[in-house]
Amino acid sequence: MKVTVVGAGAVGATCADNIARKELCSELVLLDIKEGVSEGKSLDLFQTSSLLGFDTRIVGSTNDYSKTANSDVVVITSGIPRKPGMTREELIGINAGIVKSVTQNILEHSPNCIIIVISNPMDTMTYLALKSSGLPKNRIIGMGGILDSARFKCYLSLATGAPTNDIHGVVIGGHGDTTMIPLTRYATVNGQPVSQRLDEASLQKVAADTMVGGATLTGLLGTSAWYAPGAAGAALVEAILRDEKKVMPCCVALEGEYGQSDICLGVPVVIGRNGWESIVDYQLNETEQAAFNKSADAVRSMNAVLSTMSM
Repeated sequence: MKVTVVGAGAVGATCADNIARKELCSELVLLDIKEGVSEGKSLDLFQTSSLLGFDTRIVGSTNDYSKTANSDVVVITSGIPRKPGMTREELIGINAGIVKSVTQNILEHSPNCIIIVISNPMDTMTYLALKSSGLPKNRIIGMGGILDSARFKCYLSLATGAPTNDIHGVVIGGHGDTTMIPLTRYATVNGQPVSQRLDEASLQKVAADTMVGGATLTGLLGTSAWYAPGAAGAALVEAILRDEKKVMPCCVALEGEYGQSDICLGVPVVIGRNGWESIVDYQLNETEQAAFNKSADAVRSMNAVLSTMSM
């Protein structure tokens, strides 16, 4: 198996590190437009192999897409990260051109690959990758819901005192501070509803903290987070290459599911060797469905910006 990570910044390098440590593929390519960065980081990562006990071959490339040929999975992290006070929406103008170019270059050399989009604004970039690639919808996946759900479980752990691995929590909708929907009704600790441990005010605080989880880290770090986004991307790669059939919240193309069409949005999907294989219906209540519809409206307005751009 071969995996390419496009973008050797903090998120891309962390994603590559996790992929290599888990030996998810025999060859891993790290590609970046900046001279020497991908070669340096890939060599640094490769030098950890004897220390960490993995045998994945790691190759760095400065914008030479021929080295990515015949990749099974490609992770796109390219683009500028968010700065303090910057919304994901503000990134569209810059990152759309980058993601479209990367997608086209990748498919020249790996026409059968599955593409994972991490670049922000992720829902719109996933939609762009789908429309510009012409690939079957199951082979284009946005990672955001996996990251948002990990943050949700982190805040639930802090509120309940329970270990994160005992907690089940899912976030659907857009990957944005005002568009994501933490499903508090479905959150559990070892099968026990979290609502039996936390009062409504505490649950709503957890949901609110989750929704601004990315912005909180941007404010603290001065740039976008990288450990959790990189790990989330690698977890999605693992579910694909190991054909795990895991249910993971991902940004995928909707054609009537959850009442929405012609949009890529976060919903629970079964992930396996073919990409996303089916959408799981969580039977949203009236309030949750209204929130999902509102999220879709916001994402659709961002997608509309694409039509005004010349790329």
